[in-house]
Amino acid sequence: MGATALVAAGLTGGAGLDGPRGFGPAPALAADDITQGGTMTVTYKDDVSTLDPAIGYDWQNWSMIKSLFDGLMDYEPGTTDLVTDLAESFEVSEDGTVYTFKLREGVTFHNGREMTAADVKYSLDRVVNPETQSPGAGFFDSIEGFEAANSGEADGLSGIEVVDDDTVRFHLSRPDAPFLHKLALNFAHVVPREAVEEYGADFGKNPVGTGAFMLDEWTLGQRVVFARNPDYYHEGIPRLDRIVFEVGQEPIVATLRLQRGEVDIAGDGIPPAKFLEITQDPEYEDFIIKGNQLHTGYVTLNVRMAPFDDPMVRKAVNMAINKDRIVRIINGRATPANQPLPPLMPGYAEDYEGYAFDPEQARAMLAEAGYADGFETELFVANTDPQPRIAQAIQQDLAEVGIEAAITSLAQSNVIAAGGEPDQAPMIWSGGMAWIADFPDPSNFYGPILGCGGAVPGGWNWAWYCNEELDAKATKADSMADPAQADARIQMWREIFLGVMEDAPWVPIFNEQRYTLRSPVLGGPDAIFVDPVHIPVHYDYVYRTDVQ
Repeated sequence: MGATALVAAGLTGGAGLDGPRGFGPAPALAADDITQGGTMTVTYKDDVSTLDPAIGYDWQNWSMIKSLFDGLMDYEPGTTDLVTDLAESFEVSEDGTVYTFKLREGVTFHNGREMTAADVKYSLDRVVNPETQSPGAGFFDSIEGFEAANSGEADGLSGIEVVDDDTVRFHLSRPDAPFLHKLALNFAHVVPREAVEEYGADFGKNPVGTGAFMLDEWTLGQRVVFARNPDYYHEGIPRLDRIVFEVGQEPIVATLRLQRGEVDIAGDGIPPAKFLEITQDPEYEDFIIKGNQLHTGYVTLNVRMAPFDDPMVRKAVNMAINKDRIVRIINGRATPANQPLPPLMPGYAEDYEGYAFDPEQARAMLAEAGYADGFETELFVANTDPQPRIAQAIQQDLAEVGIEAAITSLAQSNVIAAGGEPDQAPMIWSGGMAWIADFPDPSNFYGPILGCGGAVPGGWNWAWYCNEELDAKATKADSMADPAQADARIQMWREIFLGVMEDAPWVPIFNEQRYTLRSPVLGGPDAIFVDPVHIPVHYDYVYRTDVQ
């Protein structure tokens, strides 16, 4: 069902208990006055690809999965500060290679069964099993037995020990500085074996976790509905009774509906066509939330497909694209990028100049590489505005140096799938799917998207880039878990990313800022609406101000 039909049908979900309402002064509630209940309606253009925490890895399903499942660790809402979650407490050995977690008592899955340490081990064994094709498997390569489990030679990770029902112990093959962050990833969320075995490949459409919400309904192409988990172990959470995710809605239509009070959040963000109107209208100023992101948007160049197997060609493409013009297309909501790391990330090289925009030099380099007459290629892009327009700008820049790039515009999930195949997508503009850090450490901008471990079917290393020397250096950097080595570790990561740019498997384009427009009937700290980890919204802590 198309977006227009949805509007005509009046599918307003639970937005506004007394019917649609416009924007007005933001009501302020004291903590004691927050009442649990009500429904929030969120729109998206594309359907949800999966709700399986072992597989889901795009910004649309990331926070949805976090509301259905939990892990041993999490973050303080709206921050990047680690806290325990399913774990009640933990201890780390002096040499940094043994982590012992005591589990919280009385946590149950949505099917009513109590969670145990065996479930923690099963969930991580499943992620690293090659049959799962999890894009997050490589995060856990420091756990003993990873190589055997990830190659299918062993049935599970030998380094995870179930001490008893309430205690799980991790034995690492080396110190791993960001290990606690990795245990807060969706990939480390705990799932029940019986539900996975019951649904098989369809577990992502029938998720069972321990989270604040449970899946209540999924009508493909129309909507996904979450219902409050009445047995959730965090008292007072979640604050909403239901969340309705309506899909198939063009961002501009969704924004118009939000302005009319028919929905609460337009999940694809403020579209460029409405951006200036909304941001310059004082009616909305209390409801626009702006947040900086650990984000980089980039073009991947598939190093396994000619002519991008030639570093000189890849460097020429870097010099052919006018990043300033692309930033103007999105109303200046970003700054041009010259390296994979965003400026806010430790390890960012402030003195690195990158590849200048220089079409003449790009043409000369292409000629030197044997492509004086240029070549034909294909650029994949998500079909949500402004991504196709950005792809067209890239196409025009490439044409100026003799590269004829046909644009293939697809639903986001289909672009992701194409990138996960080694010989399908020569180039991908990552906009709408671009990398936002899973956790605030430079290692997260390497392993899954530039490391050898991410260059696997179903992975997110769409350049299929693998530099074994840099991989070894990355492993060495992450083995520096002693706080006294922190500065040296960050310096090593800086060198790794400059090494990546020397190979040029990417064209870094920009570092974007996130803007969210929310309904005036939604309450909660601004930080949860631009949450740096529960991207884009930390749904568990949103409440309605009109619930009596």
